Amino acid sequence: MWSSRLVHELRLLLVAVQFLTRVPVPQWVGFEAHWLNECARHLPLVGAGIGAVGALVWCLAAQVWPPSVAVVLSMVATVWLTGAFHEDGLSDTCDALGGTVSRDKALLIMKDSRIGAYGAVSLVLMLGLKGVTLAGLAEHGLWWPALALIWAHAASRAVAVTLMRCLPYAGDIEHAKAKPLALSVRASAVWVAWCWVLLLTLGLVLLAPFKDPFAVLLPATLAAGLACALVTVVCARWYRQRLGGYTGDTLGAAQQLSEAAALLAWLAVVKHGAAVALGFP
Repeated sequence: MWSSRLVHELRLLLVAVQFLTRVPVPQWVGFEAHWLNECARHLPLVGAGIGAVGALVWCLAAQVWPPSVAVVLSMVATVWLTGAFHEDGLSDTCDALGGTVSRDKALLIMKDSRIGAYGAVSLVLMLGLKGVTLAGLAEHGLWWPALALIWAHAASRAVAVTLMRCLPYAGDIEHAKAKPLALSVRASAVWVAWCWVLLLTLGLVLLAPFKDPFAVLLPATLAAGLACALVTVVCARWYRQRLGGYTGDTLGAAQQLSEAAALLAWLAVVKHGAAVALGFP
């Protein structure tokens, strides 16, 4: 019984990997439509893996090039790995909700493959904001951008799962690109998603190469958690008022906004407390 359950959870994890990234999965995994809804609980774990790839590229590139170049390369790696999945959602959401159009018109704009002024500007500002924030973290040591990337990528996916529970689907379910994700997830999925974030936080605090990780690292994750909670509340209110719920694009926008908010929170704490955490490169 336990072995079959573990195999099923592994399948769901690999389905989540296939959904969020370009990484191919073994054929034995198979696919059933309802698994796409079930796998939502493992999205933060996949997000942590995406962040870990960005962190690895950052650490390697920083040995060769200036921090600003290394930051851009790490962002290129995560954007390529996800196929700009969430960035596309951000641009579509900003195009749809940037003006004062009706709900129906906004939903139509989201389906348009063309990018408008709101979408283009939002992408430039978002990528620029995340880039300079990571560069700011780099000023305080090699490990800060790496740890922040892993945590922010994980927690921002948990925000998306939370919104899937709190809001109804706003679009036409029959024409949804991923119909199972248009269905509300169970409350247990939200709990599991945030448990992954909690376990990740504990792991970072316990394994981080700092003499006193509790001095700055733990406050940084707590501040970032509050930032993610604020983004969740704001997005839930915004989406409910404008659309009556969420769409796949708005989930991508929420991921981008919460990732940026988490990174900003990390930088705010690290900037004012990094001197306490002695012994990092």
